[in-house]
Amino acid sequence: MKVVDSCGWLEHIAYGSNATFFSPLLRDEADLLVPGLVVFEVSRRMIVWGQNAALQKVLKVMKRLKCPDLDTEQLHQAAVASQRYKLHMADAIIWQTAQVHGATLYTQDAALQGLPDVVFQAKPSTQV
Repeated sequence: MKVVDSCGWLEHIAYGSNATFFSPLLRDEADLLVPGLVVFEVSRRMIVWGQNAALQKVLKVMKRLKCPDLDTEQLHQAAVASQRYKLHMADAIIWQTAQVHGATLYTQDAALQGLPDVVFQAKPSTQV
């Protein structure tokens, strides 16, 4: 199983500098989970960008995927992880969702780098 963090979805959608890393993961939908917070964060960003037509296409894909919820104990464990690893709420819940489902989390978010079952791909620096 795999989870792609919100930043990976956005890189794929915007053809960002890390799109070549994230795009193959997102095209392989067989074992892909999409946490609810990823749906929220991607939707929010695309609304800000004014990309409503593209958002509808992305939501169509996300609706095909398994979107697991966390129960009370699992949310508690996300809070523990948040404190232990100094994570923001969304990062902790997305990481905990991957943990609960035995999934690997793919991200370019440095806050998640080094956590168990996380594959971190640094965003290439842009040169002027």
